[in-house]
Amino acid sequence: MTEVQRVNIGEQHPVAYKALIALSSEADTAAAAAGLDPLLVELLRIRTSQINGCAFCLRMHTRDALKKGENPDRIAVLPAWAETGYFSETDRAALRLAEAITLVADEHVSDEDFRAAAAVLTADQISAVAWLVTVMNAFNRVSITSRYRVGN
Repeated sequence: MTEVQRVNIGEQHPVAYKALIALSSEADTAAAAAGLDPLLVELLRIRTSQINGCAFCLRMHTRDALKKGENPDRIAVLPAWAETGYFSETDRAALRLAEAITLVADEHVSDEDFRAAAAVLTADQISAVAWLVTVMNAFNRVSITSRYRVGN
């Protein structure tokens, strides 16, 4: 069976891809200004990529998180974050919101999920999390659609 040759949409439309990179940079700036821990930012990227099944982004952001000093145990249990004691109240609120945004087709970010985030996070933090996750979802879709290679 022959594999279908995919178009790398980032290379095909580089101006659009550069705009996505610029948006990512703005989201990073907003996250830092809102006081979000850089390790949490990487965990949000990893969790979003786990949900979407994006191997390329998972590898990249897991490596980034480890370089920044993230505990490998926290990465290992990230899909079950709600059932562990590894995550702070802020981490939990941000991860819950990230999951709701990524799974927007399921419940359109329910009022319950938003209230849970708002009980812990500031408006700036909620917005920063939303932008980080929105951008990560976009990168996941670029990578998956283009079939960015990981490994062999």
